[in-house]
Amino acid sequence: MATLTRPTHLLFLLLLFLLSSVPRRFTRAALGMGSRPVLALLLAVALLAAAAAEAGTADAAKVGAAKGKYRALFNFGGLARRRREPLSHQRPGLPHHRQAALRPDLLRQAHRPLLRRAASSSTTWVTEEFGFPLLPPSKLNRSDLTHGANFAITGATALDTPYFEARGLGAVVWNSGALMTQIQWFRDLKPFFCNSTKEECKELYANSLFVVGEFGGNDYNAPLFAGKGLTEAYKFMPDVIQGISDGVEALIAEGAVDLIVPGVMPTGCFPVYLNMLDMPAHEYGARSGCIRTYNTFSWVHNAHLKRALEKLRPKYPNARIIYGDYYTPVVQFMLQPEKFGFAKQLPRACCGAPGSVAKAAYNFNVTAKCGEPGATACADPSTHWSWDGIHLTEAAYGHIARGWLYGPFADQPIVQSS
Repeated sequence: MATLTRPTHLLFLLLLFLLSSVPRRFTRAALGMGSRPVLALLLAVALLAAAAAEAGTADAAKVGAAKGKYRALFNFGGLARRRREPLSHQRPGLPHHRQAALRPDLLRQAHRPLLRRAASSSTTWVTEEFGFPLLPPSKLNRSDLTHGANFAITGATALDTPYFEARGLGAVVWNSGALMTQIQWFRDLKPFFCNSTKEECKELYANSLFVVGEFGGNDYNAPLFAGKGLTEAYKFMPDVIQGISDGVEALIAEGAVDLIVPGVMPTGCFPVYLNMLDMPAHEYGARSGCIRTYNTFSWVHNAHLKRALEKLRPKYPNARIIYGDYYTPVVQFMLQPEKFGFAKQLPRACCGAPGSVAKAAYNFNVTAKCGEPGATACADPSTHWSWDGIHLTEAAYGHIARGWLYGPFADQPIVQSS
C-alpha cells in the first residue's frame, strides 16, 4: 500500500473514527447487509477520499514549488513568421521587426484579427505557472520589469541579417532582432533590473529563468521559403547550432544560471509546408500524414543542439542548461490526439481557409491566411494543435509548457521534485 503523507494520514484516521461510531443496527437496516460488507464498503470510501486528498496535496505542492522557484523570467526568441507576409497586415507606426503575431483566443472570440505582443505561448504558460504577470516587451516604455522582460520578436533568427544577405536571402529575412541583438537589448536594460550593485544583479539572475528560443526555425525558413530545398537548409545547420550555443554562453557570462533551450518542431507536420510542398506518396507518414524528410531534418537539428548543450554543461558546472522538447509533443499530438483532447485528423489549421481541392484538409491558403479576408476560425481551438498552420494553439502550448515544467518534455524538469 502506498505511503500516505501526514495530512492524508490524519484524514484517514478521522474517517476510521467516524466509521467506528456508526451504530451497527443502522448500517444493517439501512443497507440490508451484514456488518462486515458495510464496513468494507465504508472503508473503500475512506480510501478513495484519502487518495483524492493525496492527489490534491501533490498538485498543490507542485504549483507552490513553481510559484516560489524564481524571481524573474527572461524570454528570448521569435515566432515563426508567415511566408512572404505582407507588411500591410501589420500595425502602423511600428517597425516590422517589432510587429506582433495574431492572438488565437481573442481572434476566436471576435472573429477578427487582433494583435498581441510577440511572445512564445509556451513561455506565457510558464510565466503564469510561476505566478508572474505577462512579461512586458523589452521595447515598451515605462514597463514594470520587476519579474523580467520579453525580448522575443516575430521572425527572429539565431543568425544575424548579414549572414542571409551574403547568401542572397536578405529579402526573405526582414527582422533585425537576431539572438545576439536580443541579448544586447538585455544588457542595455540591466540598470532597470538591478540598479544598485553588481551583487544585486548576480543574485537576481541566479534566481531567474532564461528561455532561449525557439531559434532555428526562422533561419531554415529563409532557404526553404525561397525554394532552395533541404539540401541548402542543411548547410545552415552548423552555423545555426553554433549561434544558439554562443547565445547561451553569452547569457551565462551575464549571470544566467537556469536556462531552457528549446529545439525546433517537426517541420513536416505543419500545414504551411504540407500545403507548399508536393511530395511522392511514400514521403508521407501513414499514421501522421507528416512529410518524413522534413521531420528528419528537424530531428537532426535537435540532435545537434542537444549535443552542443551537453558540451556546454561541463564547461559551466554551476549553470543548469535544460533542453526543451518541442518535437516529441507535436508528434504525439498527431499520433495520440485523443490523449490531449485533440481531434483525430490530418494536420489541420484551426484558423485559415482551404487551399487547392487536393490539399483542402490542411485548411491553409497562402492568399487567405488567418486574420486575412476569407479566413475563418474553428469553433473550438482546444480541439486543434495547429492554430494557423504555422503556430500552435494555446491548448498545445499549454501541454508543452507543463511538460517542460514537470516532465516529460525536457531532459530535466524546470521544477525539480525536491
